[in-house]
Amino acid sequence: MRKTFFLSILSLLLSLSAFAQKVDFEEYNLSNGLHVILHQDNTAPVVTTSVMYHVGSKDEVVGRTGFAHFFEHLLFEGTKNIKRGDWFKIVSANGGTNNANTTQDRTYYYEVFPSNNLKLGLWMESERMMHPIINQIGVDTQNEVVKEEKRLRVDNSPYGQWTSQVFKNLFKKHPYRWTTIGAMADLDAATLEEFRAFNKKYYIPNNAVLVVSGDFELASTKKLIKEYFEPIPSGKKVTHPSIKEEPITKEIKTTFYDPNIQIPAVFTVYRTPAMTTRDARVLDMISDILSGGKSSRLYKKLVNDDKKALQIAAFNYSLEDYGAYIVLALPLGKTSLDELTNDINKEIVKLQTNLISEKELQKLRNKFENNFVNSNASVEGIANSLARYYLLYGDANLINTEINIYNSVTREEIREVAKKYLNPNQRLVLDYLPKKDKE
Repeated sequence: MRKTFFLSILSLLLSLSAFAQKVDFEEYNLSNGLHVILHQDNTAPVVTTSVMYHVGSKDEVVGRTGFAHFFEHLLFEGTKNIKRGDWFKIVSANGGTNNANTTQDRTYYYEVFPSNNLKLGLWMESERMMHPIINQIGVDTQNEVVKEEKRLRVDNSPYGQWTSQVFKNLFKKHPYRWTTIGAMADLDAATLEEFRAFNKKYYIPNNAVLVVSGDFELASTKKLIKEYFEPIPSGKKVTHPSIKEEPITKEIKTTFYDPNIQIPAVFTVYRTPAMTTRDARVLDMISDILSGGKSSRLYKKLVNDDKKALQIAAFNYSLEDYGAYIVLALPLGKTSLDELTNDINKEIVKLQTNLISEKELQKLRNKFENNFVNSNASVEGIANSLARYYLLYGDANLINTEINIYNSVTREEIREVAKKYLNPNQRLVLDYLPKKDKE
C-alpha cells in the first residue's frame, strides 16, 4: 500500500515537471531569407531535420489544382547529386526515416536520423531545395502515383469524398474550395514548364523554415547550415491569396451519393475564423465538450443514452485563412438524418444558453495541457511544432505559450463563441448517402 502511494506521488511529480518543461530554441535568418530554428536536446542520439514551405493547395489556380500535393511526391524523385530512385535508399541505409505531407497552407518534409547523420539530413534537404531534377519521366511517374493514391484514399474509400463535398459547398471564392489532392485532369493537362515554374516560385529559401531538433552540437551545425543552405539563391517574394468570403446567412442543404458506403452520414459544417484567432482555440475546446471521449455531451446523449447514433464527432478544422467546424454523425437503426441533425442542434443550443460547470472547464484545461505536452514529447514533434508555429502563426514561441491561451478561456467565452458561429442559418448540412445501383 505504501509502495503504491509512493509511486502515485512520484508519477504526479513527474507529470507536473513535464507540464513545466520549456522548449528552448534559437532562431535566425540566413542572407537568402531562409529562417532557421534550432532546438538542442542531447538526451537521446537522434536528430530531426525538417523544412516547411509556405505553399499549399490554396496557392493553386483554377484549372491547375493539386500542384502542391504533387510536389510533395515529385521532390523525392532525385536531385543533381541524388540519383533518381535513391532518396529513400540513402535514408534507410543510414538508419533514418523520412516523410512529407501537404495541407491547404503548407508542405512539410522531414528526416529522422541517428545524430551522427545530421550532416546527411541537412545536405539532402539542401539538395531538394537547390538542385531538384524536374523532368518528364519524374512527372509521369508521380502522376501515376498520385492517381493511385486518389483511387485508394478517395474514389474507392468509404466516406472518402466527404472533404471535397464539404469544402466545395462551404467556400465559393477561396481556394479552400478544392482539396489538396486536386483534380487529375488538371495534372494531366499541365506542362513540364508549368511544374518547373511552380517549383521556382514556391520552393525557395525565403518561403521556408528549416528546423533542426535533437542531439547536435550548436556551432558545427550552424556552420553546416551556412555551408549547405546559404548558397541557394532567394526567389521573388511570395504573396498568398487574400480572398474574403461572404458570410453564410442561410442554411446550405446538399446531398452526395457515395457508392462505397452502406450507412449514411450527416455533416453539419460552419465556417469559422483563422487558426491564429482566439476564437479558433475556443472552438477547439467546444469540440472536446461535444465529442471528446465517451463522457462528452454528444456521445453520451446520442450514442450511449438514446442509441440514435452509431458514431459521432465534432472538430474544428483550422486553417490559415478560415476554418470549418464539422459535426458528423452516422445514424443507428431507423434514426433519420434530420432527427440526428435536430438532436445535435439541441446540444449546441445548450452550450449557447448555459455556462458549462467549473468542473467541466477544469477537466478541459487538464486535457488540453496533457495533449500540449504530448505533442512536444519527441524531437520529431517539436520540430513540426516549431516550423508550424513560425510559418503559419508568425511566432515560434507559441510552442511554450499557446497553452496559456487555452488555460485563459472562460466559461462565458465558450458560450459566446458557440453563439457566434454555431447557428443553423450559418451552416452547411450535407446528407452523405449510399449510392443505390440502378434497377
